Amino acid sequence: MELNSNTGYILGALFLSGFAWFKYRGMEYIIMHYRWIFVCLFLLPLSVMYDFFMYVRAWLMFKLNSAPKMHDAKVKNVQEQVNAWRQDGMKTRMCTARPGWVNISFRRGLYKNTMRNIEVNLIDILEVDTKRQVVRVEPLATMGQVSAMLHPLGWTLPVLPELDDLTVGGLIMGVGIETSSHKVGLFQHCCISYELVLADGSVVKCSKDENPDLFYAVPWSYGTLGFLVSAEIQIVPSKKFVRMEYFPALSRKQMINRFEQETNKKTGNDFVECLVYSENSGVIMTGVMTDDAEPDKINSIGYFWKPWFFKHVEQFLRKGSGVEYIPLRHYYHRHSRSIFWELQDIIPFGNNPIFRYLLGWTVPPKVSLLKLTQGETTKKLYEKHQVIQDMLIPLGKLNEALDVFHSELHLYPLWLCPFMLYNQPGLIHPEGNRDEMYVDIGAYGAPTAPGFEAIPATKKLEAYVMKVKGFQMLYADTYLSESNFRKMFDHKLYDKMRKDLECKNAFPEIYGKVNRKVRD
Repeated sequence: MELNSNTGYILGALFLSGFAWFKYRGMEYIIMHYRWIFVCLFLLPLSVMYDFFMYVRAWLMFKLNSAPKMHDAKVKNVQEQVNAWRQDGMKTRMCTARPGWVNISFRRGLYKNTMRNIEVNLIDILEVDTKRQVVRVEPLATMGQVSAMLHPLGWTLPVLPELDDLTVGGLIMGVGIETSSHKVGLFQHCCISYELVLADGSVVKCSKDENPDLFYAVPWSYGTLGFLVSAEIQIVPSKKFVRMEYFPALSRKQMINRFEQETNKKTGNDFVECLVYSENSGVIMTGVMTDDAEPDKINSIGYFWKPWFFKHVEQFLRKGSGVEYIPLRHYYHRHSRSIFWELQDIIPFGNNPIFRYLLGWTVPPKVSLLKLTQGETTKKLYEKHQVIQDMLIPLGKLNEALDVFHSELHLYPLWLCPFMLYNQPGLIHPEGNRDEMYVDIGAYGAPTAPGFEAIPATKKLEAYVMKVKGFQMLYADTYLSESNFRKMFDHKLYDKMRKDLECKNAFPEIYGKVNRKVRD
């Protein structure tokens, strides 16, 4: 058979098309299915070394009482940077210099490339005052750091969110929630006071009694009113164990009824949550802190050789109800090792007993390192195939909300965490003049809904949440228009403080830091 020039062009085009298809699809397949090689060989060892260094540093700083002595100097350094910005003519707005890849969110902020970066190197626990029942901390202290310091002293936070790397500043300026929130509210509701460096370079302290408008405006403000440099947070006595009860439900009605019943109990139930494993099944969990435990029912779930917590809980769908005792700090960080269930998409065999016994002590990889080593292809694949969202809705809307999540995402497990939303001034509060019980629906992973597309699905979820007077956590992508963003979040007090503190030329508005257009 003789090949003419046209045939050659056709074959060449087919070859190039095939190569392009393999380059994209082949690379996509490799990244989706074999990224674990890079994670296991490089990121896990680096994560271990980083955690060890930070733990030793935090322990030494606290024991040597160095942090309180250095705090004022570090705050003064922030002031000097702000004053230098003013002297330079305030040409661009300010933000922290903390790299976007360091935070726990899987997204990175493009706005840092165009703003004046202010170094805020405040990472320590300053003081534990057991008489006032208060811990004073700097904004970049983490939940792992705080719980490790408080627990041996017999104290804990009323709301201590799960993941070790969540920072105090992130939980105040953003949002923090835990399974105790049905009793005490969000992380912000446990805060006694905040210390900030303002746009004029001054340092101000605010509380319910001192500068109350600023105190109520700070939560959810994402660093757009000033630089948080310390916070005082309420502490409460801790106990050794959490007595856990597991209630499996094999119908939607049974699951919601039991969840609402346990959430609304007037006494008991220090902790309440539910993991939803399918459209009509889930496991409701309640916990009570105790110093006493039945020895044969103690489950130290935090040890590296133990099954991932969400896999352990799933067994109760088959076994039926159960009771066990989990050491308190193990309970607090029960979702850390598997990053809820996201680690199964990165290391598919991570819950295998062989891996757990050999390398379980190295997990999880630092989210910051995962982000730092993401290439453009990886980021695009995450945006295309992954959802990481928390939507906060009134508890009474849970049944229809689960229908919406199933329709748009078909993603399981879902995390349900109830919380009391207090009728206080600020960006989020219930309608009317009364407190109201809400629930956080956490969706993390790869949706399997037919024809799933991330942007349209997220927009539909946002529209539903707006309709029921709920709120979207802002660490993840938001596609709301600015007008709808202002409808979802009450800006009245926030706008007043922005004007009073002359923030317009100093800091972007919240929307300018969280909407999808300024995310990388």
